[in-house]
Amino acid sequence: MDLLGLLVLAAAVLLLVGVAVPVAVVALQVASALTGPWPPAGASPVRAGRRVAVLMPAHNESRGLVPAVEAVLAQLGPDDRLLVVADNCTDDTAVAAREAGAYVVERVDPVRRGKGHALAYGLDQLRADPPDVVMIVDADCIVSSGAVDAVAAACLEGRRPVQALYLMRAPGDAGLKHRVAAFAWRVKNLVRPYGASRMGWPCQLMGTGMALPWEVAARAEFATSHLVEDMKLGIECALAGAPPLFVPQALVTSEFPDSAAGMDSQRTRWEHGHLDMLLRNAGPLLWRSVRRGDLRAAALALDLAVPPLTMLVLAVAGASVFGVAVGAWTGVPGLVMASGAIPVALTVTVLAAWARHGRDVLPLVQLIQLPIYVLWKLPIYFRFLVGRQVEWIRTRRREER
Repeated sequence: MDLLGLLVLAAAVLLLVGVAVPVAVVALQVASALTGPWPPAGASPVRAGRRVAVLMPAHNESRGLVPAVEAVLAQLGPDDRLLVVADNCTDDTAVAAREAGAYVVERVDPVRRGKGHALAYGLDQLRADPPDVVMIVDADCIVSSGAVDAVAAACLEGRRPVQALYLMRAPGDAGLKHRVAAFAWRVKNLVRPYGASRMGWPCQLMGTGMALPWEVAARAEFATSHLVEDMKLGIECALAGAPPLFVPQALVTSEFPDSAAGMDSQRTRWEHGHLDMLLRNAGPLLWRSVRRGDLRAAALALDLAVPPLTMLVLAVAGASVFGVAVGAWTGVPGLVMASGAIPVALTVTVLAAWARHGRDVLPLVQLIQLPIYVLWKLPIYFRFLVGRQVEWIRTRRREER
């Protein structure tokens, strides 16, 4: 084999290894999740009178904020509090939140925009009389009964951040995009973290339904405009020796935007932020955790190395086609076999997750239309390469006329 052949062969091997690692991580997590009971049993949470403060950042959320506020207030004790941060609002969010019973502070700063800055402002309001636990809930999310006690008790017991099960639901008349997105969301936010927790791995923070002990929250860096400030916070907590814990017994829900523009904006923000975090932090986090012998941080780095499901499907398909072509050209049958085995493993993994946790949101007839959904996502990934989103933009949740 000449030098060119060796170089091409090495490139193919590196590509296959690059997709094999995240596929293996997802396969392990899904296998672990499928061997556990669902819903998982949990002891009755007891937080022994410890105080909880729920922070709810809200930017122009007056149309949907009241149910979120009411769901939280119904679970608070006399010494707990709900603080709504009306952040750069141009509507009556603050008025609606006050009328619903929340304590409200208003923040106006057109330069430092984004959820992270709103959370930092809210934390500053709590410093004079700090709670034992800070829980963060988005203004478009409904906290299910008992969830506040469940995450607070777990947070106090482990003295580390915890993450509730956060699910997004498709509208009742949802089409292919929404239903595939809802299934992918379940794989990311339910199946994978549940499987990881059964293996003793930490989980990523998901932005809402997460709680931190005050001593962790007080020194965390919230004031950032990063597109996925929650993932960034989870990594920083892991490096500080407090990797987040998954609490699937606590449920927080919201709905995907029903507008096409809102759906595109939301997915672009999440996926550009996720890919940016993956490229910037997965490798360094894994290296630092291995050097320190921190297996939990290393597990979080491996989890972070998994791209969004659609991106993973595209990467596996591309690497496999390239691997088969190079294997046939160079006469290396092992490369051809590996190139075929990886997509098979991913397909079996996705089907197994769908069979247990996806059939109610994604009928089989729509599951087999997954390639259409993949094509819809291509422009998002192309924009990441040539003009990635770097500024926080609020999702438009409904069609505006």
